[in-house]
Amino acid sequence: MNPPVVLVEVRGSVQIITINRPAVRNAINKDVAVALAAALSELDARPELHVGILTGAGGSFCAGMDLKAFAAGGDEPIVAGRGFAGMCEAPPRKPLIAAVEGHAVAGGFEIALACDLIVAARGASFGLPEVKRGLVASSGGLMRLPHRVSRNLAMELAIVGDPVTAEQAAACGLVNRLVENGGALDSALELARRIDANAPLAVAASKQIVDASRTWTDDEMFERQRPVARKVNGSSDAREGATAFAEKRAAVWQGR
Repeated sequence: MNPPVVLVEVRGSVQIITINRPAVRNAINKDVAVALAAALSELDARPELHVGILTGAGGSFCAGMDLKAFAAGGDEPIVAGRGFAGMCEAPPRKPLIAAVEGHAVAGGFEIALACDLIVAARGASFGLPEVKRGLVASSGGLMRLPHRVSRNLAMELAIVGDPVTAEQAAACGLVNRLVENGGALDSALELARRIDANAPLAVAASKQIVDASRTWTDDEMFERQRPVARKVNGSSDAREGATAFAEKRAAVWQGR
């Protein structure tokens, strides 16, 4: 019996999702896309889960689309409503951290860019080599990159197609944590626990505003933010946060 192409583990309030095709550097086929979509739907659906981590087995994050499987007649690794890998067009509502070891290239880089935070080992690399193969990186990479790095660097990655090292990615702000090889998952777990210590309503609203505000104009941005923030700032958790601060104790969040 073949092993699962995606592994899901829960540690407390953190869901760890592992792409499990190390023999092909965790390249994405249809089965992986469907399994990833299911895992991320579970992350959003289960209230006891607050943060997700996405990583790859065998020392590599993801080499992108499984071109050999597709050339052999396999279905495109796309899930209706969610896009490539079951996530690139519709990431989860809850925070998702990419824990990157080894290669995150082509669609694998686009998957990492669909995550909210990136933790990378020093030996990791990132790139969009599609132009070298006569293709366009059409699963979000070309659209997300200019919001993460400078326009010039985004353009170089897009039209030259050469990869950058994890250290280069960290220097330009693309990577949140740079760690020693083999330490990406542990560092992502530590970051997830720090997120999990915060009020879940406030985390969700903050993520929503950061993501949505990219399309807001200067004239409308405060008006668009107001109903999202007001709901949280008037919550029981907001009162608990203020009370806990005054009483010099840890807050007990209720998510309401």
